[in-house]
Amino acid sequence: MISLGWLLVLLPLAGTLGWFLGRRGGERRGGARVSRLSATYFRGLNYLLNEQQDKAIELFLQIAARDRETLETQFTLGTLFRRRGEVDRAIRLHQSVISRPGLSDEQRTRAILALGEDYMRAGLLDRAETLFADLVKMGAAAPQALRHLMSIYQAERDWQQAIDHARRYEAATAEPMGRLVAQFECELAERARIKGDAGLARQHLGRAFAADANSVRAALLEGQIELAEGNDAAAIRAYERAARLDLEFLPEALPPLLAAYDRTDDPARARGFLLEMVERYPGVSPALALARRLEQESGPRVALDFLREHLRQRPSIRGEVALIELALRSDTDDPRGLLVSLQQINEQLIVRSPGYRCQSCGFGARAHHWQCPSCKQWATIKPLPHVAAE
Repeated sequence: MISLGWLLVLLPLAGTLGWFLGRRGGERRGGARVSRLSATYFRGLNYLLNEQQDKAIELFLQIAARDRETLETQFTLGTLFRRRGEVDRAIRLHQSVISRPGLSDEQRTRAILALGEDYMRAGLLDRAETLFADLVKMGAAAPQALRHLMSIYQAERDWQQAIDHARRYEAATAEPMGRLVAQFECELAERARIKGDAGLARQHLGRAFAADANSVRAALLEGQIELAEGNDAAAIRAYERAARLDLEFLPEALPPLLAAYDRTDDPARARGFLLEMVERYPGVSPALALARRLEQESGPRVALDFLREHLRQRPSIRGEVALIELALRSDTDDPRGLLVSLQQINEQLIVRSPGYRCQSCGFGARAHHWQCPSCKQWATIKPLPHVAAE
């Protein structure tokens, strides 16, 4: 199946062919040359479809040599050269296009954009930046040039320039750029934090939240800064916010958050947040944290009962290890009940764990299939020799 990248190359080629045949059909009475060129063109397309780039380039070069006015063919060749890593050839080709007399503004702009992309591919970011900046000043193809400039400034870690150009891109296209701007502001906040300037770091975090009120990274970084400054209450608010914004980041927020809870001596708040996370988070981390807190406050028996009931609903090997440790500390008088609980947990683990996985696409299955239901490959699903499966 042809990739999206090649499709983007082939579409202008098809347009060029239609234009070329139409123009030649009107200008030339003899159809032999048109037939030869069209046949050559279709052969080139066929080579591209079959991933034979060398032969395709050879044929398109023949077309370009026979009719040097076909700019679309020149642009397509430049794209092919760049994709193959022959950046020097792409640069020379696009430079020659730019130097042509009689180009329209649209054609010259397109050639400059292509040359800038060549420079980026070659790592000549300063040259690419100059070309794209000139296009922005002229107002020609500004959105494309602005997007390329954003990529350059990210590569150069010039975050303020990246922010400025993201805002200009947003104004030119109405495409929201807040989430990206928030990342750039977080980069500046991180830089200020490392330098020990907590005030400047907070300013950048304020701008990050203004750009993206749901920035998990900004919330985590805020917690880190407040924790380093000894502001445990502020750190707790920041880490709780991060976890609520995106539950998948709870493992990142939980260790420093638990340390801050311990220093502020607010057990009710800690229990309330952990209970909320136990309900919402699919993993076992908040349940283990709550069990440890219950053990400290009410003793190992209470923690053991809580964790045993939780693991019956959501079995976990990590949780099972913690349960055994709790049982050893609690000196339980119901060893049979504990063994029954462990048996139930292990049964659930076996049932829920995939016993087979596709070596091609990673599809997990509980029963064997000779043909993968996901990627349709044959004989790629094999047994998993892990603890829960075997």
